[in-house]
Formats: sequence, structure tokens, C-alpha cells
Amino acid sequence: MKWHPDLTVAAIVERDGRFLLVEERINGARVLNQPAGHVEDGEALLAAVCRETREETAWVFTPEWLLGVYFWRNPRTRRTTVRFAFAGGVDGHDATQALDTPVIGTHWLTASEIRAQEARLRSPLVLRCIDDYLAGRRHALDAINEVAQAATALRA
Repeated sequence: MKWHPDLTVAAIVERDGRFLLVEERINGARVLNQPAGHVEDGEALLAAVCRETREETAWVFTPEWLLGVYFWRNPRTRRTTVRFAFAGGVDGHDATQALDTPVIGTHWLTASEIRAQEARLRSPLVLRCIDDYLAGRRHALDAINEVAQAATALRA
């Protein structure tokens, strides 16, 4: 049996003690998440997190650090997610841009407001990323190395 984890990226954005979150409708429920999504085939991780943030929030995201790499298996669906979370800033908001489906809105919430809504979080990754950010975890972006494979097959 082949294993196919979901490769995702997330943007952790804090401004004046508030974190940028998106509210999404997933399977009929309204949930909160960081701007996040799947990496598309052939897409670089940094390009993916910038694209997802713009599509879901209409903000331009500038990654400054790799917050961490998170491995989570959903106990309900048994799907595995590998999340690359990046911390950084946003600017250049386009209030006229339509937000990507299934996003229904964006919010700037404090860590305590997020904790108070823990039951509404899309996954435990949301709060874990906030906690790691607040704990000061930061890794240089050069920890991400995207290696182009040569046209010829690699030998073991």
C-alpha cells in the first residue's frame, strides 16, 4: 500500500500581539486555521506559502523564518499531514480581492482568543504553531534546500 501524506505550508503572521487566521467552512463546520494549503506539483515551498496566503487573505506574505516542520496524523480520517510553517510579515492588502474557497473571512486574534476557540481550530497544528512562535522558535530560511534533480536517473 502506498502512503501519500498531504504536503502543506502555513503562514504564521503576528502583528501587534494578534495572529492572522482564516475562517473556513469545512464539511459544513466553520473552523479557524492559519493561511495554509497544499503545495502544488512542481511548486517551491516558499512560493506555495506566499501564494496560499495571498489567495486566502488578500495579503502579500514575506516569509522571514522557518518556524518548523510538523507531522500530524488525523485520528478521524487517518490522513497524514506534513506542514512546513513559516513566520513572517504581510503588507499590500487588496480589499477588493475575492478570497479563495472555502475561506469565508479573515481575523486578527490574540493567542488567548485563539485558545478560547480551540474546539473550532481546524487541527491541533494551529495552536502548536502559535505556541512555537511565542516560544521564540525560528530557523533560517536557508534550512530549506530545494534541489533540482538532474535529467538522468540518480544511482543508489
